Amino acid sequence: MSQALLFSGQGSQYVGMTKDLTDTFETARTMAARANEILGYDLHAIMTGGPEDELRKTKHTQPALFVHEAMLLALTHLQGVTAVAGHSLGEYSALHAAGVLTFEDALRLVQLRAQLMWDAGNTIPGTMAAVVGMDDDTVRDLCSELHGVDGNVIVPANFNSPGQVVISGSAEYIRACMPLFKERGAKMVKELQVSGAFHSPLLADAEQGLAEKIRSTTFSAPTMPVYVNVRAAAVSNADELKECAIKQLTSPVLWTSTMHAMWADGITSYCEVGPGKVLQGLVMRTLAEATIDGIDTAEDVPRHNG
Repeated sequence: MSQALLFSGQGSQYVGMTKDLTDTFETARTMAARANEILGYDLHAIMTGGPEDELRKTKHTQPALFVHEAMLLALTHLQGVTAVAGHSLGEYSALHAAGVLTFEDALRLVQLRAQLMWDAGNTIPGTMAAVVGMDDDTVRDLCSELHGVDGNVIVPANFNSPGQVVISGSAEYIRACMPLFKERGAKMVKELQVSGAFHSPLLADAEQGLAEKIRSTTFSAPTMPVYVNVRAAAVSNADELKECAIKQLTSPVLWTSTMHAMWADGITSYCEVGPGKVLQGLVMRTLAEATIDGIDTAEDVPRHNG
C-alpha cells in the first residue's frame, strides 16, 4: 500500500503549536533555535505563546507552519511513503520532505514569501471567501462572468474538496459579489480571515519578488514525486518544481484534482503532517475509501516510529 504525506497550509495554525515537541525532544528545541536565528526574531515564542493576532499575521503564520511540519518530519520515521503534496504554503514542506530544499533554504523562501504576501495585502486590499455547496464549474463560470468588471479581480483560488471552493480578489468587490453565489445555488458563502487575495492576480508583484529568490536557490532532484498545486500532477524534475513554486502565488490550488490524481496513481493511504486536521477532512470528503491519519503533537510521534 502506497502512502503520501500531506502538509497543511495557512489557517491550520494555533497558539501552543510545537510547545510539547520542544518540551519533549532535543531535536525540536535545536530546530526552533535555528529557525529563530534564520528569521531574526523569536518565532517560537509567537508559536507557543501567541498572542493569536500575531500568529495569524501571514508574515508569522507561514514560517510557523513550515517549522512545525519540518520538526515533525525530523522526529518521525514513516514507512512506505511514495509521494508528497502540500496545500499552498504546505508545498514548501513537501519540497523539504522530498529532499528538494534544505530546512534552511526552505525557511528563507517561506519567510520571503510570507513577507511579500503580507506586504501585498497591506498595499492592495484583497480578501478570500469560502463557497460551499456549489459545483466547481459553476464557481469558475460565475467568477469568469464577474472578473474584470471596473478593473476588479475575482477568481477561484482553492479547489479544496467537492463542493468547497475558495474565491479570491479585490476586497470590497468580493464582499459585494458574495450574495450572487448564494443566488446561484451556494449553501454558504463566508469571508475568510486572511490578509490578502492569495492565489490571485493581485499577488503578481509578490510573485515577481519571490521568483528571483527561487531561481537563485538550489532545488535538488526530489527523492519521490511531488504533486504540485498548479498542475495537480506529480513532478520529479527540479527545474519544473521551481517554475511551479513561482506560479503558485497567482494560480489556484487544485487540491481536489491532486487527491484524485494521487488515487489514480495507486496511493490509497495519506498522513497529514502538521497542525490540526484540515487536510484529513478534505481527504475524507474527496476520497471516501482512503485511509487517513495525522501527526501534530508529541503524543503522535511514537505511533509513527515503528
